[in-house]
Amino acid sequence: MQARGEVRTSKNKKVVILGGGPNRIGQGIEFDYCCCHAAYALKEESVDSIMVNCNPETVSTDYDTSDRLYFEPLTLEDILNIIEVEKPIGVILQFGGQTPLNLALPLREAGVNILGTNADNIDIAEDRKRFKEMLHKLNLLQPDNGTAFNFSQAQEVAKKIGYPVLVRPSYVLGGRAMEIVYDASTLEKFIQEAARVSGEHPVLIDKFLEDAIEVDVDLIGDGQAFVIGGIMEHIEEAGIHSGDSAMSLPTYTLSAEILNKIRAATYKMAKELTVTGLMNVQYAVKDEKAYVLEVNPRASRTIPFVSKAIGIPLAKLATKAMLGKSLKSLGFIQEVIPKHVAVKESVFPFNRFPGVDVILGPEMKSTGEVMGLDTDFGQAYIKSQIAAGQNLSVKGNVFISVRDKDKRAVVLIAKKLADLGFYLYATSGTAAALKRNGIKVQVLRKISEGKPNLLDLMKDGKIQLVINTPSGRIPRQDEIQIRSQVILYSIPYTTTISGAQATVNGIESLLKKDLGVKSLQEYHKKIKYGKNKH
Repeated sequence: MQARGEVRTSKNKKVVILGGGPNRIGQGIEFDYCCCHAAYALKEESVDSIMVNCNPETVSTDYDTSDRLYFEPLTLEDILNIIEVEKPIGVILQFGGQTPLNLALPLREAGVNILGTNADNIDIAEDRKRFKEMLHKLNLLQPDNGTAFNFSQAQEVAKKIGYPVLVRPSYVLGGRAMEIVYDASTLEKFIQEAARVSGEHPVLIDKFLEDAIEVDVDLIGDGQAFVIGGIMEHIEEAGIHSGDSAMSLPTYTLSAEILNKIRAATYKMAKELTVTGLMNVQYAVKDEKAYVLEVNPRASRTIPFVSKAIGIPLAKLATKAMLGKSLKSLGFIQEVIPKHVAVKESVFPFNRFPGVDVILGPEMKSTGEVMGLDTDFGQAYIKSQIAAGQNLSVKGNVFISVRDKDKRAVVLIAKKLADLGFYLYATSGTAAALKRNGIKVQVLRKISEGKPNLLDLMKDGKIQLVINTPSGRIPRQDEIQIRSQVILYSIPYTTTISGAQATVNGIESLLKKDLGVKSLQEYHKKIKYGKNKH
């Protein structure tokens, strides 16, 4: 019996939007936001939107979001079948994250018209060799790197560029199987996992820039004109996945000189790739130099955050740019730097997994995000923490235990906490460093040394904040116990020095004035920009 199609075709102009598929860590609801805005933009331009997505838990698959919905898996075969039936003027694949982006070349080979940045330029950003050649041509900095398929090749690369190195598979979501490696024995352990995940693609090995500041940039282009949507400074230092980092827009510690270098590099790459639609760039800033880590010629997971912070619907404008409209005609011609501060914080599912270690690294773990807004960085940061479930106290006791390399940096943080009226507890090593600097602190026994110890104080509600940076890639049993208990007792915690600094700044600003509440629209009223037709 011949199969019968249920599709009723129309003669209207149509565009297919490829969604992100099932939500998973590394590719979730932020991309669904972009797909929805694409559908709304198409409606405004009198073009039918055809959504292809297979996730019942998203807004893009609601019956009234698009003109037509195909609840199908995002495979080449299924997409080509839909295109054959619908005959759209083109396909948008830069809003669904990495899954549809991986289909760029096969779709182009099948003769499909891809709207936005062309497939070959997408491949330049994805292919390590071509990407390196582009940066060399544009005279831009990149951390030393190489590729390998096995341990002996990886060892050669690591020896050449020097430890620590960042090991990561190609073409994966959310930094899966990504690791920072400090020696050959650890490299051997992690290269096998990375090679397994990478499959036929090589494993990427980059020089890891320790103590660098990571920066995310979102840009929109129409193929000829390019405008930066937002420059975000990560609060956690480089080495933590961008999807897990807290971020501030505008930046809060970077100099005007380094920001101008970042802007110039971003515009150079956008022009070279003839970006039509959105592009995201990640940089590491060290010693007043901006190193390009990666470029994604697609919507990033920060697009909803940037759009809300600056009051410009970037995904909507990007869709109209893909249909051939210029940024000038859309009224978006220059970067908007808000007078307020927006802080994005990630939300983690640790309370669902008792006993799991909460340490963050290059592999993404967050399952959502929140945003804090204020005219002051400390207040915006506090709001983001409260929204993420970290209810910071303005008085009480703080436990501090940091690795050797963080002891000098933690002294100023501990001093400020003591000045704010907090009582400090620490492990013997950290306590010795604090006492040498004249800070009053009580030494606590290690958990393995018997009672009373930190776990008893936490159980009795006597600890209001925990600052604990990991001692190494393979953490001590004591540390794991401490970090799993903070989740059990809902105690605010931070596992990075930069996170601890931001937390203390937030507590200090909270002591100075109470938090105020203002709507997003009230903040946007104060932003001055050109006439926006959207």
